[in-house]
Amino acid sequence: MDLNTVTSYRFARTREDLALRRGEKVLGGGTWLFSEPQPAVTGLVDLSTMAWPDLEISDAGLRIGATCTIAALVAFAEGRGPVAVPADWAAASVFPVAANALLASFKIWNTATVGGNVCQSFCAGSMVSLASGMDGQAVIWTPDGGERRLSVASLMTGNGRNSLAFGEVLRAVDLPAHALRSRLAMRKIALAELGRSGAVVTGRVDAGGSAVFSVTAATLTPVVMRFDELPDAATLAAAVSDAPGYYSDPLGAADWRRGVSIVLAEQIRAELAGTA
Repeated sequence: MDLNTVTSYRFARTREDLALRRGEKVLGGGTWLFSEPQPAVTGLVDLSTMAWPDLEISDAGLRIGATCTIAALVAFAEGRGPVAVPADWAAASVFPVAANALLASFKIWNTATVGGNVCQSFCAGSMVSLASGMDGQAVIWTPDGGERRLSVASLMTGNGRNSLAFGEVLRAVDLPAHALRSRLAMRKIALAELGRSGAVVTGRVDAGGSAVFSVTAATLTPVVMRFDELPDAATLAAAVSDAPGYYSDPLGAADWRRGVSIVLAEQIRAELAGTA
C-alpha cells in the first residue's frame, strides 16, 4: 500500500540516526507498516542499513538481531544458514514450528523481521510466542543512548500494544542458553486450517528439571507459568485455566481459547513426560 502521508525516508547507519523526529517511524521489514494506511506517519527511518548481525552465538545463548528475517531464523534452525546450530541446542528445532504459527507466505517470511513481529505485539505474534516460551529478553535502545532489558513476555501490554516509548528501538532478542538446551515443544490451533492462531502453547523442561509453560494468542498478553518440576495433568490444567486475559473476537471465543489451551498444554506435558 502506498503511504501517501510519508514525505521523508532516511537510512539509519549510526545510533544517532535513530533519533526520531515528530511523525517518523522506524522501518524493519515493513510487512505490516505497508499493509494499511498510516495517516500519522510522515517519515520512515530504515533499520536495514544498521548492519546488525542476524544471529550471534555466545556462551550466554543466541542473540537475534531485530532486523533478522523469519526466513533467516528458520534457515538457521534447519541447518541451511551461514551459522551452525550448536549440537546441544535441541530447542532450536522448534523455531520453524513457531514460524509456521505466523499466517504468512514464504514471501512474507523473507521480508518480515523478528523485531517487527515482537514490536507489533499482536496476541498471535509467532515470535512473541517463541520468545515468551524461551525466556527471551528484549534489548531496547533508549533515546538517551542507554539500554534497557525486559522479558518479551512483559514487553506486551495488550493486543497490539507494548511498553516501548517514543524513540526507543528494539535492538535484539536474546534467547538464553539454558532454554536453548531444554526439551521444548509447541502446539497451536486455529478455527480454520490456515487461519490465524487462536491459541499457542509452549512447554519446556530445563536441565535441572524445572518446567515452564506459556500461553499466547489465546490471551491478550503472554502468560508464563513456572513449576519446580513437570506438573501433573490436574495441576497444569488448573494453571492454564486460571491464566488471565482470555478474550473473544471473530477468530475465537474466550471459553474456546481457554479450553483448547488446556488441551494443547496437556499434549505438550504428555510429550515431555514421555507418555504421549
